[in-house]
Amino acid sequence: MTGTMTGPRRQDTRKFVENLSGAGKSIAVLTSGGDAQGMNGAVRAVVRMGIYVGAKVYFIHEGYQGMVDGGDNIKEATWESVSSMLQVGGTVIGSARCKEFRTHEGRLKAAHNLVQRGITNLCVIGGDGSLTGANLFKEEWSGLLNELLEQGLIDEEAVRRNSVLHIVGMVGSIDNDFCGTDMTIGTDSALHRIIEVVDAIMTTAQSHQRTFVLEVMGRHSVSCRHSHAREPCGALMCVSLCVFRYLALVSALACGADWVFFPEMPPEDGWEDNMCQKLSENRSRGSRLNIIIVAEGAIDSQGQHISSDFVKNLVVGRLGLDTRVTILGHVQRGGTPSAFDRILASRMGVEAVVALLEASADTPACVVSLVGNEAVRLPLMECVQITQEVQKAMDEKNFDEAVRLRGRLIHVCFYLQSSFNVAVLNVGAPAAGMNAAVRSAVRVGITEGHKMFAVNDGFEGFHKGQIKEIKWGDVGGWTGQGGSLLGTKRTLPGKHLDKIAEQMRIHNINALLVIGGFEAYMGLLELSSARDKYSEFCVPMVMIPATVSNNIPGSDLSIGSDTALNAITDTCDRIKQSASGTKRRVFIIETMGGYCGYLATVGGLAAGADAVYIFEEPFDIRDLQTNVEHLTHKMKTSIQRGLVLRNENCNENFTTDFIYQLYSEEGRGVFDCRKNILGHMQQGGAPSPFDRNFGTKVAAKAIQWITRMLKESYKGGIVFANSEESVCLLGMRRRAMVFQPLAQLQGETDFVHRIPKDQWWLKLRPVMKILAKYKIDYDVSESGQLEHVTQVRPKESDFSACI
Repeated sequence: MTGTMTGPRRQDTRKFVENLSGAGKSIAVLTSGGDAQGMNGAVRAVVRMGIYVGAKVYFIHEGYQGMVDGGDNIKEATWESVSSMLQVGGTVIGSARCKEFRTHEGRLKAAHNLVQRGITNLCVIGGDGSLTGANLFKEEWSGLLNELLEQGLIDEEAVRRNSVLHIVGMVGSIDNDFCGTDMTIGTDSALHRIIEVVDAIMTTAQSHQRTFVLEVMGRHSVSCRHSHAREPCGALMCVSLCVFRYLALVSALACGADWVFFPEMPPEDGWEDNMCQKLSENRSRGSRLNIIIVAEGAIDSQGQHISSDFVKNLVVGRLGLDTRVTILGHVQRGGTPSAFDRILASRMGVEAVVALLEASADTPACVVSLVGNEAVRLPLMECVQITQEVQKAMDEKNFDEAVRLRGRLIHVCFYLQSSFNVAVLNVGAPAAGMNAAVRSAVRVGITEGHKMFAVNDGFEGFHKGQIKEIKWGDVGGWTGQGGSLLGTKRTLPGKHLDKIAEQMRIHNINALLVIGGFEAYMGLLELSSARDKYSEFCVPMVMIPATVSNNIPGSDLSIGSDTALNAITDTCDRIKQSASGTKRRVFIIETMGGYCGYLATVGGLAAGADAVYIFEEPFDIRDLQTNVEHLTHKMKTSIQRGLVLRNENCNENFTTDFIYQLYSEEGRGVFDCRKNILGHMQQGGAPSPFDRNFGTKVAAKAIQWITRMLKESYKGGIVFANSEESVCLLGMRRRAMVFQPLAQLQGETDFVHRIPKDQWWLKLRPVMKILAKYKIDYDVSESGQLEHVTQVRPKESDFSACI
């Protein structure tokens, strides 16, 4: 973030905070503007966290209109009132555009309605317009109270009690058009809807050799100004570094579209010939389909609208291809929220309540944002101001200024005169998104002048010589394919180092890109350790984490884990739905992950689980008994179903069968149990939009690193790199993508259990338990995340309802 943004603001001195109490405080939550999947998850988190800290929490129905109208539109929320809300799309409490709130008289009515209920803390979930309105409301608050006092509507005591209004915003928008956050609530779910349609269309398009023109939604963002902007940049140099209309660009990347139109960057004159030539070339290479993405509002260089029908008629008239148009429209806003949006909304909702409780009289309104993988608080109006300045720059066609304000880097390409040979291989278990990463690496590598080689079946295929050159057209259509089309094995290279070195010498391999899980990590360590004996390994080598287990040190996220989380979440939704007509039933679900409890924990947060058992948080029979009592009390409420997740290696004695039998016995007469072992279904299926785009972006970044390292290590006609920095892992650490030498990561690794020693997601476990209504002690760390959980045995009076 550049421009005037001062960066995230936190209280760095926050330690153990037993005084973080909401007693005597009232919090209201509203959703405003366009609806977005995941809004309900944020509302649920605000309500349950608010109740947990002892505050009164209110729903404001129908957004600002409900605040102005008052009455039954402002109702106190209970624990039960947000049950079964997590998996519902849209916004259950309603949203509406409100012209009256834009007037002083409307805001005066709204202030009166809040003061009558003692509400001085407001969570607003909406876009930049909604957040701007909230900030104006805060600035006028004192004056509004004085007016109400003068009119005799409130007394001086009410003015004193309600003297300060605290505002915290969360951005709910499918457009991802707000400066200050990497992702807005709803964007990932909208991409799911688009990709579901595209994947379905591609099968019929291939069957009939058709071209499909898809029109997608999305407000203005900033466009890449490069001459190649009309093509999907997943195969080009500016992946994730230029700023575009988000839904159009990312859907084009995720489905491997042939062409994409942006209103922010009109195509150059003659685009009709260029597009038709590209489509024709693709068909001549054997492609049976073409996909063209058209963002709503696309224009040409003369300012004339480019409609999806115009593009269709052009393709039919010039090429005679069978062409169909699909306009997605508001289907992009529909459906259930993705796992990513549920988790994002839950994290933001909890952080919003903590921010309100910590606010003082002079604390400015803030917005809870996602930067990298970290939830941060940013000054609301600075974010809004930059967002509006970006829009102004775009309206003036000043794209350089818009990109500067957006804070992204424009990639400056350089091409080496020499042609280097770069090999790509997958190692370990298959993970959805691997193929998208390979496709991106191959095409970016070719663009940068390298000759790309594919190694089949990991290190096993490497020592057997299963290596061949892979070209641009060979990876067409790979983005949406699950598994590993290159083939992948768990075999480590240690026993065949001599043969691998020989194959690298035969094919003159100058750099390695390894995409995989813990075996890939171990394999690169073995290759780097053998450099003294085999000079062939003295080349740049980089690893991209790709594993559903998300257990690689040096990276918060791995390719494939998001798809696995969506599989878990979808299964849990189906299971809970199957129990809707069955009272008093508890489901025990076993997830994958080895000793790593990431899938179980984060899947439990997304699915609204009552308990999650993992290796990293030891438990005993007393904890199991506490959880059984928790569910026993819950069955006496209106929500008579339970969900328990167990990581496969969480405890060698407390197996899934044992827990199932224990719950069945202890719950006899109160509830019955069912169990489900998800197994390898978590590794299968088409990759999620997040994994497709994450794989595309990190692979492009890895190839750029390889290019730079090759340039630095190429001397005397050969490539020689033997420093620690020449063997790296590319991972997301908190807010940034970072290249880290593998040698330095060894100290962060528990090799016995194949997990990192420090895992960020453990800080989400208190959030999960709070939202499941466990009584726990908690700590708020300097990073603003709840941690240090101590579970307290429940009492009958503690429970009114759960999940």
